[in-house]
Amino acid sequence: MSEHNYNLVIYGGTPAGIACAVRAAREGLTVLLVNHTPHIGGLPANGLGIWDTLYEGWRTPIYNEMRQSIFDYYRSNYGEDSPQYAACLPGETGHSNGKYEAGVFEKLAEEMVQGELNITLIKSHYPTHVEQADRLITAVTFTEMNGDKSFCAAGDIFVDTSYEGDLLSLADVAYRVGRESRGEFDEPHAGRIFMRFTDELPVSERRMIDIAASLNLRQFGGVMETIMPESTGEADGSVQAMNFRTALSSDPDNQVKPLPPEDYDPERIKALLQTLEVNTPDRGRGGGEFPNNKSDWNRPQLIEGATDYVHGDWQVRQRILRDFWNIAVGIMYFFQNDPDAPEDKREVFAQWGLAKDEFADNNHMPWEIYVREARRLEGRYIFTEHDVRPAEGIDRAPIHTDSIAICEWYTDVHACHPERVKDSRDEGKVMLHKQTVPGQVSYRSLLANEVDNLLVPVCLSSSHLGQSAIRLEPTWMQIAESAAWGAVQAINNNQTPADIDVQTLQHTLAEHKSMLTFLNDIALDDDYPYNAAVQWAGTIGFFDTYNARPQDDLDERTADHWISGLIQLIDGTLEANEFAGKLSTLSAGKPITGDTFCAHLRSQTENRDIDTSNLHTSTPNAALTRGEACQILYNTYFL
Repeated sequence: MSEHNYNLVIYGGTPAGIACAVRAAREGLTVLLVNHTPHIGGLPANGLGIWDTLYEGWRTPIYNEMRQSIFDYYRSNYGEDSPQYAACLPGETGHSNGKYEAGVFEKLAEEMVQGELNITLIKSHYPTHVEQADRLITAVTFTEMNGDKSFCAAGDIFVDTSYEGDLLSLADVAYRVGRESRGEFDEPHAGRIFMRFTDELPVSERRMIDIAASLNLRQFGGVMETIMPESTGEADGSVQAMNFRTALSSDPDNQVKPLPPEDYDPERIKALLQTLEVNTPDRGRGGGEFPNNKSDWNRPQLIEGATDYVHGDWQVRQRILRDFWNIAVGIMYFFQNDPDAPEDKREVFAQWGLAKDEFADNNHMPWEIYVREARRLEGRYIFTEHDVRPAEGIDRAPIHTDSIAICEWYTDVHACHPERVKDSRDEGKVMLHKQTVPGQVSYRSLLANEVDNLLVPVCLSSSHLGQSAIRLEPTWMQIAESAAWGAVQAINNNQTPADIDVQTLQHTLAEHKSMLTFLNDIALDDDYPYNAAVQWAGTIGFFDTYNARPQDDLDERTADHWISGLIQLIDGTLEANEFAGKLSTLSAGKPITGDTFCAHLRSQTENRDIDTSNLHTSTPNAALTRGEACQILYNTYFL
């Protein structure tokens, strides 16, 4: 078996894997990208036809490049005034940041990867063996799916961007599957839980609702949920529901009407419909159809076998995939043909068929299922529900001085069991549209404790609740691109990813317009000169809310506090959340001038090995803005 050597070996042709591979290749690394199916693109290339994100703006370069390429594709191929172009654009309501067809996403993803000469792409292979020495992975054996051919890839750094976490599970590292108890991390919504809709919440919850409502994010409706007393909070091995995102078409010329699948049993379908929530296909979430009269049917969910899929080998998984597909197609066939089907559903389902031009080489069945949750690394930091709830003393989520990405989606856990009490939702379903806030993703959550050259951007270190706020493609793409920058830094400095200086990584990310913290009043694609500095400042506690107010005057007391924070950062004593909490205790001071601020900074750093000789300001005798002050401190620290 031949062995090939690469700087970076990535398993998982998901959008995250593509973002990681492309960024690393563009920065000069040799990259191997391996995918287990014949097609790359992950769920967006397998029926998920919408960007799930509440933030509409620029978050990181590769994600934005891919998103823009979709808009450009429909505009150039169909025209500025075409219904296809109109359908691909963000909707006015809901959470649509743009819509697309599965085949279009795959085409654009393939073009992006093939455009990089430093990327070697191998499809239809999966990892079967990992070689390790000391605290390093040295090589991975990949085996052909449904075949017996194998090859060995040696590398400096390895990245698992698969939805299942199959590479990390072969390495000698700890990981989790299932739900933690409520008590393990003191997460209010952990473990076995029943939720119901409510119009009123406890006083303790109202603070975060007010914060969430003030954010410059796409807002949902007035749905709120509360915990029911039947919730025990017990841990178990269950993962949240998974299902196909079936690509459907309402165009009669592009339809394949489903036939009864193997072992079709209408009585079994009727029995399943007693417990399964089965919505009718809609005309595109977020308002309007997807381009070319398509939709992605997000049902049925809660089919038995999701946890077995996570633990199973690919022979077991392929059997489960076929079972899930037969049930999905069987339900469609039932609603279109069975006289016992409700008339209203027969009418709606009659309009739809499997999209003829999607997955034609797999009998119109997507190659991948929507794995919302599988293995989760148990790494150097575990991201929990607390990371998307306001921290004590500040009106924002906890601050991480090693933040390398943001997540802004709400806590979104699909059900684990088709069980209800009274007026509850299915057991395990937790969707806190109004009760969670944007969080920062710690670089440590990508790192295993046991090895130093493995990065895990998708199945990263998190709890069941924490993972649910991260598990969206835009978030994963940003985390993975940040991981690529970390790999580049490690290779350039002859280090492992675990050994790099994360502050230097943050500087690189900030300079390349990658969001380190969500702020209401900063847009990374505008021409504001202090964007990078303000992003960095948001990771060290300069803001106790989601408002940076970069163009406001800086007052003297805040100025002194910020300077003391820089000193603490340099000395390694900064506690960012405690530091941010003190901002609200400061009484208002008068504006500080640029020269006075620089003089204070020089006096505080004179006994440290810091060069302040080039300190300068554009407002020496006038009030200094908060944004320019961030820039001065940023330059002092990094330059």
